[in-house]
Amino acid sequence: MGLFSALNISGSGLTAQRLSMDVIANNIANVNSTRTPEGGPFRRSKVIMRPRSERWNFKSHFLPKALENHPGQGVRVLRVVKDSKPLLMKYDPTHPDAIGFGPKKGYVELPNVNIVEEMVDMIAATRAYEANVNIMNSSKQMFNRALEIGVR
Repeated sequence: MGLFSALNISGSGLTAQRLSMDVIANNIANVNSTRTPEGGPFRRSKVIMRPRSERWNFKSHFLPKALENHPGQGVRVLRVVKDSKPLLMKYDPTHPDAIGFGPKKGYVELPNVNIVEEMVDMIAATRAYEANVNIMNSSKQMFNRALEIGVR
């Protein structure tokens, strides 16, 4: 593992969590959007992340066997997908987007965004972001201490 690996790993986490917070903010902003350019109500988006791993032979008694050949190399965003949960239905025949015919007459399709779920996801993303910032700061302190040892 190189000198800057910890910075690269936490940097990838910062980028991924920032995108996650942006997507969550977009979900919250569109909680009442019943019309989108694609047609229909807004659908909640979510970020799919995967670990970046490369083969690296590292043996340690403290490392679980499953991680011996795949140490942490950071995270990457695979894609942002629309949530397939069903849309919410609310009876409001006066709404301009109310369904005008059939068994759902008078109902409005609302986004499948749950504010409580979004806030929990936002808190988790914020905590992960803060953890990555702490890793970067700790790494900088270790680098500085190592340089101070070399000077003495």
